[in-house]
Amino acid sequence: MLQAESLTCLRDEEALFAPIDIDLPPGHLLVLEGRNGAGKTTLLRALLGLHPLTAKSLHFRGTDVLRERHALCSGALWLGHLLALKGDLTVRENLRYNLAIGDEDAAEDVDELCANLGIAGYEDTPTRSLSAGQRKRAALARLAASRRPLWLLDEPFANLDGPGMAVVERLLATHLARGGSAMLTSHGVLPITLPATTVRLEHAR
Repeated sequence: MLQAESLTCLRDEEALFAPIDIDLPPGHLLVLEGRNGAGKTTLLRALLGLHPLTAKSLHFRGTDVLRERHALCSGALWLGHLLALKGDLTVRENLRYNLAIGDEDAAEDVDELCANLGIAGYEDTPTRSLSAGQRKRAALARLAASRRPLWLLDEPFANLDGPGMAVVERLLATHLARGGSAMLTSHGVLPITLPATTVRLEHAR
């Protein structure tokens, strides 16, 4: 799914962290660890072409990303701290909009999907009226509906209680079982039991 050799991100033309290798096959989870400022979020953004990077090689599903910098965009799904939810739109409308702009098929049963995410009854509520945890669950609806093979998740367990974290774990398990892959960032011990490969980012200097 994703392979990289001697990959690092650049800031003012200098390496942000010591070069790393990545080997992420289908059906696997990779966790990026490191201190605040180590470059975890920056790396996820760089893979999508939003930040400069350098590597000896970088391939996504066989495509040379160094030659085609936006090669991941059509096959990756990004979820960051900014949840890409329009406050005046309902949960249902946000999901429809986000899937449409990503050229993905519409969700088949939004009511059932929201029930599985723990926000049943809020399908037609504007997201600005939801709590932080409910908004996070509303954003997770796109993960549940998407069929993109690579998930890039920046601190996906933030603002979630125990049941919410279990929802994320269940979504990840389903995605991996379908042959998808995921890369997520973490500051510490993950609240899940899924097997994962860990890559730690260390400052380059």
